[in-house]
Amino acid sequence: MDTGFNAALRERLRTLALARGTRYQQLGDALKALIAEGAAGPAGVLPPERELARVSGLSRVTVRKALAGLVAAGVVHQRAGSGTFVGERIVRSFSRLTSFTEDLRARGLESRVVFLARSVAEVTSDEAMALALSPGSLVVRLHRLRLAGEQALAVEETAVPHAILTEPERVGASLYETLTALGAPPVRAIQRLRAVALDTASARHLGLTAGGPALHIERRAFLADGRAVEFTRSIYRADVYDFVAELTVG
Repeated sequence: MDTGFNAALRERLRTLALARGTRYQQLGDALKALIAEGAAGPAGVLPPERELARVSGLSRVTVRKALAGLVAAGVVHQRAGSGTFVGERIVRSFSRLTSFTEDLRARGLESRVVFLARSVAEVTSDEAMALALSPGSLVVRLHRLRLAGEQALAVEETAVPHAILTEPERVGASLYETLTALGAPPVRAIQRLRAVALDTASARHLGLTAGGPALHIERRAFLADGRAVEFTRSIYRADVYDFVAELTVG
């Protein structure tokens, strides 16, 4: 962490030195204030415990207790071996068919989309297989950056049969809302998830380092009549997202 953060933390702790509360509470309050001011920087990662102890003059036990309080409050989250990151992890279910927009709205977060490209083009072999289309068929392609507020969370490449969606410009914040308005709501989907290393282009869009960990999700969604309506390949930030699935016996 840069020396600017360290200096700001020392100054904040001096200000709180006469305040009520234990030292770990004071450290937690100081860190929370600096996070709110954006002092953690665009990477959103806090210094390690050893560094926080050195800068604050507190024991590592006290630092650990302060960080635990921030984790409990949802201000930061921790990943073993990776560090302490600003913000709560986002949990997406593999058990329900929901859109990116719906997931963020349910958490009270602002969903935003930036279109990197959108077009009508001839189907590729991968798209034809996934969507059960004949060679030469047309699809609408959407290349989107998905954000929560100003934070980029995922990069998505989507293909939709042109027979279902004819105009790429009709898609706004949510593809599923557009499909529902067209009378073609997805009712089920098959998803595959695997860990990948970030490629250069995706890393640039997400503001991360190429080669870092990411989650690759491939989704095929279907209409009530069985037709495939969506083929999406997404790259999600591994430091922000957890994916869960409910399993039952029977």
